Amino acid sequence: MINIDKLSVNTIRILAVEGVQKANSGHPGLPLGAAPMAYTLWSRHLKHNPKNPSWADRDRFVLSAGHGSMLLYALLHTFGYEEATLDQLKNFRQYGAKTAGHPEYGHIAGIETTTGPLGQGIANAVGMAMAEAHLAAMFNKDGYNVVDHYTYVLSGDGCLMEGVASEACSLAGTLKLGKLILLYDRNKITIEGETDFAFDEDVAKRFEAYGWQVLTVEDGNEDIDGIDKAIAAAKAETGKPSIIIIKTAIGYGCPAVQGKASCHGSPLGDENIAALKQTLGWTYSESFYVPDEVKAEAGRRQKAYTQAEEKWNAMFAEYCAKYPDMAALWKKCFGPVDESVLNDKSLYDFDKPLATRQSSGIILNRLAEKLPGLFGGSADLGPSNNSVIKGKPYFAPDCREGVNIHYGIREFAMAAIANGLALHGGVIPYVATFFVFTDYLKNAVRMSALMNLPVIYVMTHDSIGVGEDGPTHQPIEQLACMRATPNTYMWRPADSKETAAAYISALTVSGPSVIALSRQTLPLYEETGEAALKGGYVLKDFGPNPSVILIGTGSEVEICYKAGQKLLEEGIAARVVSMPCIEVFEQQDEAYKKSVLPDALDKRVIVEAAASFGWHKYAANGEIIALDHFGASGPAGKLYEAFGLTAENAAATAKKLLGK
Repeated sequence: MINIDKLSVNTIRILAVEGVQKANSGHPGLPLGAAPMAYTLWSRHLKHNPKNPSWADRDRFVLSAGHGSMLLYALLHTFGYEEATLDQLKNFRQYGAKTAGHPEYGHIAGIETTTGPLGQGIANAVGMAMAEAHLAAMFNKDGYNVVDHYTYVLSGDGCLMEGVASEACSLAGTLKLGKLILLYDRNKITIEGETDFAFDEDVAKRFEAYGWQVLTVEDGNEDIDGIDKAIAAAKAETGKPSIIIIKTAIGYGCPAVQGKASCHGSPLGDENIAALKQTLGWTYSESFYVPDEVKAEAGRRQKAYTQAEEKWNAMFAEYCAKYPDMAALWKKCFGPVDESVLNDKSLYDFDKPLATRQSSGIILNRLAEKLPGLFGGSADLGPSNNSVIKGKPYFAPDCREGVNIHYGIREFAMAAIANGLALHGGVIPYVATFFVFTDYLKNAVRMSALMNLPVIYVMTHDSIGVGEDGPTHQPIEQLACMRATPNTYMWRPADSKETAAAYISALTVSGPSVIALSRQTLPLYEETGEAALKGGYVLKDFGPNPSVILIGTGSEVEICYKAGQKLLEEGIAARVVSMPCIEVFEQQDEAYKKSVLPDALDKRVIVEAAASFGWHKYAANGEIIALDHFGASGPAGKLYEAFGLTAENAAATAKKLLGK
């Protein structure tokens, strides 16, 4: 009699190693060892519907160890996800295929997040679990648990070595995320060999200290029932997250490489695959073969998956009829931002100069009244970032409805968790810290951009205007770094109204928005407003037929503005351009861009208290007043003067360009 579980596990194993072999590239070791735990989860516990992978109340599965991507592709194919065809598996790692070298969100329905940089998948899963808990508190009613699902993540040793995983798991324990379950493939091998050389800690005690339930499966290679019981025990523990330490052998079943680092990231080779099939009792000669019995079992399960969603759909329909106000709230949270919010003129309503970090806080709170899905916080800098939604509670074990989040001093995890929140859906995540600390969270911003996630990054203390805190806290290269990141919108508003434009844009774009905000008070200009939504615009022409353009961002717009006034007093007409977001400006049509920066007006002075890198394309026959060196400790005004960031220097530079 066929053991369908064993046959299915081996099907997944063989599909994975054959995909790697055909590509002559990839990681076969993890799929061979982790296939039993993944299959057990997917076949006995995971609530999902391959015919509708975006079902709102599905369980989430994250393969944090993204190098084992063929495991996920083999699972998706075996369980009936239509986009994961055999042809896609056969074209693993090939240009144009949906089966990329590491799982890519949006390529195949069923891939919940892009993973590859180790550890971040765990943090994404923490964000998903936080979203589930928060939305459950918002929406569930007696007899109507419309939000009720688990988040599962599969990691290896490497993920748990990364600091971002430690940050995220520490927070998950503090928040008591009982519906977060981590399957830890403990094979004790990385690229360089045995983990004992660099990772011999007691992981169980570490996670106990974090406040997690710790479970262990001694034989993860074959003991499907043991894995099943451990997952059931993890689901039964509602007061804390669970880690299941599942001991496996990397490359299981392949005699020549089992337990060795050599199978971590290299194809097995035809001879080893033949030996593997013999060891596993795989008698089929055809490559990429899925036995009829496995197909039939998948078909049988599909009925159950469909029934589960149909049952939820019926419950949700009753819920909407009984609670129409909640149905309307659901649409607000899970639908696009309403045009009435994006066109709300009151968001631009300011009557005095403010630091843009202050106006950011005001705008955030105005938006919170209209966007019930706003959910975010700061890396322990809420009062300084002005990132707290006032009058609202903090998300906590005893207050899941809280909209503010205490992330603690965990910048990297904060950003990676925000990606998980965005991926889950139903919330609009924002995070906040000092702009200089984007260095700590940069790779998570990159992942936001790679996945087209509209995470809002509120980054205050944006320049040497930080002043006395000194060069450790004064960003220099960070603006250029973010501008160089594809699909990332780097905003540096000049006043409160441009700050409002930055938020409105962030709610409409596909990709992250990084909003750099000032510590020091900035003027409020009559000329700013909705024009900033174009990313760059003519703030003011000082006199007719200007002969020079002054371009600034953020606090340096004031320098350009005053320089324009000085030049006009001397009979020189100047155009002042505010460029709060280069990326948005570049998306405008050529006619508009030429109207702001005409080719004939090639005498230009660019002023920004940061690195000059990236500005040369706009300088034409001009000069850039910038900082290609670190700052210093001292009052902001003194630093601007010492480094030539003054209206006098900008005006003098313009006159020099004009030969005057």
